[in-house]
Amino acid sequence: MGTPFAIKTKSLLRNGELVSACVLIKDGKIVGIVQDDAIPAGYAVHDVGDNVVMSGLVDSHVHINEPGRTEWEGFDTATRAAAAGGITTLTDMPLNCIPVTTSSAAFDEKLRHIAGRIWIDICFWGGVVPGNASELDKMMRQGVMGFKCFLIHSGIDDFPNVERPDLEQSMPILAKQGLPLLVHAELDLSHGVNHKPLTDEPHKYANFLASRPGEWENEAIKLMIELCREFGCRVHIVHLSSSDALPLIAKAKAEGLRITTETCPHYLTLAAEDVPDGNTAFKCTPPIRERENSDKLWQGLKDGTIDFIVSDHSPCAPELKLLAEGNFDKAWGGISSLQLGLPAIWTEARRRGYSLSDVSRWMSYGPAKFLGIDSVKGSLEPGHDADIVVFAPDQTFTLDQSMIHHRHKLTPHMGRNWQGKVLETYVRGNKVYDHGQFADQPLGKAILDTNKGAYTNANVHS
Repeated sequence: MGTPFAIKTKSLLRNGELVSACVLIKDGKIVGIVQDDAIPAGYAVHDVGDNVVMSGLVDSHVHINEPGRTEWEGFDTATRAAAAGGITTLTDMPLNCIPVTTSSAAFDEKLRHIAGRIWIDICFWGGVVPGNASELDKMMRQGVMGFKCFLIHSGIDDFPNVERPDLEQSMPILAKQGLPLLVHAELDLSHGVNHKPLTDEPHKYANFLASRPGEWENEAIKLMIELCREFGCRVHIVHLSSSDALPLIAKAKAEGLRITTETCPHYLTLAAEDVPDGNTAFKCTPPIRERENSDKLWQGLKDGTIDFIVSDHSPCAPELKLLAEGNFDKAWGGISSLQLGLPAIWTEARRRGYSLSDVSRWMSYGPAKFLGIDSVKGSLEPGHDADIVVFAPDQTFTLDQSMIHHRHKLTPHMGRNWQGKVLETYVRGNKVYDHGQFADQPLGKAILDTNKGAYTNANVHS
């Protein structure tokens, strides 16, 4: 594994505090946190000065789209972008690839495509769709961390949404193994009297927002709380957008139900009032809502109702965004932000009075705990993987296309002024990103949960 080394800093983020310390790294693991006068002989010292040393981020909601749709994104570009954004572990979603990851054979096919292409460590979700209940145990044995489903059309015909009978069949299977069911929680209530279909003037963002009201999320979450109570299955609400659902989730948690939720940078840093008409780069589902709604999501993070923050990186070929047409009805919905989450959230969190420790808890420890890998990821502790970010919290920059490492440079964050820049990223002690430059070769590994909660670091491509 090479020479053991120490990262020396005046600002190590650990246990909620910034302290002067050195991280000792040997054979890919953190072996100690010491003062500089206690560095053992034989350790090379890398002094990063005042820059913050913090745990690598964990992003449990990323759409990579390989195999089959690499013109949208692929393992190489996605994990490069992740490394540049301080992310050291991510979890790949089961849709938008061809084949979708809803069978054992499809998962095998996906694993064959990561060889020599992943720059950081990566986990995988399987998918629940109508009729695939017999595949769930097989995919669990192969190492998926859990399963994703949709309660509304996913946008991909190969990944159809489930209905209550499908959930009644699949949830007991997952409950038996203690794995989570991730739910895109929207119910299509377009038949309702209050629904406003997006017909006239589909270029107006206000019309798009009205066509996808918070009620769709709220009713879906009520359903999942009911099923969580009935089957004892872990339920995770992905990309929470509607703040009106927060009391429902808080009450379910107080009841002791195994329910968790996440939100995303675009719901916390963007507001409907600022979305220009016709700018479909902002389209996502559920939609970006009003500023007051965003304020309440931040409160949900503060009080623990929302467990953590992830990107929901959902890229596509730019032409699918229909930017020239500006039609929110027909454009593909998804935000590309894998590389951008840390500065986006840190800038806004700092403005609201939150600390870098809060951000690390929401973007590193929280998702690691959810995935069940917090014994090796998500914090700077001896025995953990040396997944480390060197971060300059006061450095300001304006986002432009030249900085972005995603396959496509289209994002609603373009031109924004942010604080906080990732300088270096280490994965298991390997420096994979260094001031705009990447390592000579990708050294990421697949994390396969073959023991239903035990961490197995399986180097699939070696």
